[in-house]
Amino acid sequence: MSASVLTYDEQAASPHARLADYVELTKPRISVMVMVSVAITAFVARHGQPDFLAIVHALVGTLLTAGSASAMNQWMERDLDGRMPRTSNRPIPAGRISSQQVMFLVIASLIFGAGYLAVLVNPLTAVLSVATWVVYVAFYTPMKTRTPLNTAVGAVSGALPILMGWAAVEGSWMDARWAALFLLMFFWQFPHFMAIAYLYRKQYGEVGMKMWTVVDATQRRSGIEAVIGALAVLPVSLATIGPVPSTNVQLLIIFGLGVFQLVCAIRYCLNANEKTARTLLRASLIYLPLVLFTLLSVPMAG
Repeated sequence: MSASVLTYDEQAASPHARLADYVELTKPRISVMVMVSVAITAFVARHGQPDFLAIVHALVGTLLTAGSASAMNQWMERDLDGRMPRTSNRPIPAGRISSQQVMFLVIASLIFGAGYLAVLVNPLTAVLSVATWVVYVAFYTPMKTRTPLNTAVGAVSGALPILMGWAAVEGSWMDARWAALFLLMFFWQFPHFMAIAYLYRKQYGEVGMKMWTVVDATQRRSGIEAVIGALAVLPVSLATIGPVPSTNVQLLIIFGLGVFQLVCAIRYCLNANEKTARTLLRASLIYLPLVLFTLLSVPMAG
């Protein structure tokens, strides 16, 4: 056999391939978004003058606990993942990583991550990280095959990292912006996940996942929830700036992005199809990062 040609087993056993599988277990795109949320929230909480060392420690602990939750989620859904084309090649259903190895990663990263936050950041941030893990793993994951209300519970776990970022730099809880940031992240997830649920409704239905796009063939409920979420982020997003906006440009950017997402949600609600769902998904993926990064310059203007 040529040295340049490896069998599947040899590739799977190589250090690089094994590392890639462990990284995939942590759902890196989700972990990165969680870390960005924590970092930007910490920046906003301290009005543009954060404790950068505290943020670095918070991000390390967040990466570990978020990765643990994602790995546990994949372990719990390994049978479902193996039956869906979009997830069948994940490390566990594909047989590249054993359940024992996954559980070791889950337990070790959760304990070390929470302990790291408790010692090097503060106990409240550690408690919030564990709460996020519990909501995502113990409630949201099993609810996906039981009730379409799983999206609302998942939105809570998706928004809790906002509180972690605020707590990490010991931001004032009298400042209502933490609540606005939390609600922004919470409501944004409805148009985002309704679009995903529509695009993969057949696969979800085949494995018994109870999404609104599966249980409601008319798609009215998913459309209504997408519109409600997109509509709710409009006032909430403006509240994240605080009572005194730095410039009208910030307001225009944030509000304009919200209107764009709302229009896409309304189009999906009125006529749910592959095109409108994909457009809504793209709009949500554009909306959140741009709004969060726009907030970075708001506190700096004093």
